[in-house]
Amino acid sequence: MISMRRGKVIKIINKLEGRTDVLVNIDNKNEKAINYDYLTGTVRVDDNVVLNTTAVELGLGTGGYHFVMYNLNNRVQGISKEGHIMKLRYTPFQIKTYAAEEQNSPYHDVFHEFESLDKMPVIVGTLHSMLVPVASTLKYLNDSLKIVFIMTDGAALPLYLSNNVYELKKKGIIYKTVTLGHAFGGDYEVVNIYNALIVAKEIAKCDVAIVTMGPGIIGTGTPYGFTGVEQGYIVDAVNDLGGTPFAVPRITFRDKRKRHYGLSHHSITVLGKIMKTRSNVVLPELSMQYEKIIERQLEENNLTHKHNIFKVEKNILKQVLEHYGLRVKSMGRSLDDDPEFFATCSAPAIYVIDSLLKS
Repeated sequence: MISMRRGKVIKIINKLEGRTDVLVNIDNKNEKAINYDYLTGTVRVDDNVVLNTTAVELGLGTGGYHFVMYNLNNRVQGISKEGHIMKLRYTPFQIKTYAAEEQNSPYHDVFHEFESLDKMPVIVGTLHSMLVPVASTLKYLNDSLKIVFIMTDGAALPLYLSNNVYELKKKGIIYKTVTLGHAFGGDYEVVNIYNALIVAKEIAKCDVAIVTMGPGIIGTGTPYGFTGVEQGYIVDAVNDLGGTPFAVPRITFRDKRKRHYGLSHHSITVLGKIMKTRSNVVLPELSMQYEKIIERQLEENNLTHKHNIFKVEKNILKQVLEHYGLRVKSMGRSLDDDPEFFATCSAPAIYVIDSLLKS
């Protein structure tokens, strides 16, 4: 069930590409809401809107925002004739996109002519918070690099929700974006991960691709009940197409939940049971105590034999973030709160530049 309320826009808080943050008055109480311009059109002060208030009422992790479902002051508008691939299919919010691979697309023949990713590096994460440290480290070490971000539909579906993507594009760190499945809002829309990788290589002409879901992740505390399992079949897809996959493991020593301590059970499950092909896993330099814990977890789960394990000694993330004026946060923790997590995200970027993309 959807919990719906009616409100009146009293202030425009922020306007980003494809998204407007507003303050709405609901029953004489002012609350924040997000309007996706591509879905519900332009929003203005004094507009009367219908809001989806479900997540806030349940106390879920949406940042305390409601979402505009309908703007009662907007006139009915027609749509362009280009494109016919529907996302959010068979829901009241189904939207038309112009997918890169559809028959009338100028890129249609590219997918027929594609042969291989030709060993292109593809760094695959599980959390959206991994994107900033990976992308910024890559760009810092090689400013001429063309980086494409591929966003899956494992969490948030609108790319517009991500402040990280907005900042990375504004600062010229990310070159292009691709949204796949039911995710939408990228520079290129595609049907699945295979065509997303082809777009990155053949149409966007990138040097390296980064794949993660959008903001948010579903976890249930069960062995397979988390959306991060997608990392497994994404790595397999990269191998299928002739790329060079790097799986970013989830490592933290600051999470109070035992199942996430050290090498998270998410990474152990994906690397050990979901992934059917071999991946490259790059680890940062850790304290001797933490390093022994990770080594034991890798050995106990037979991961050192199934995958290529590498280590990098330098940790440059702090100076990278300072250089670009960026901040990182994951599960509410900053770089100082969870240095091992973010160092692990930065490590494959260092390895890719030093070992694969040295000019």
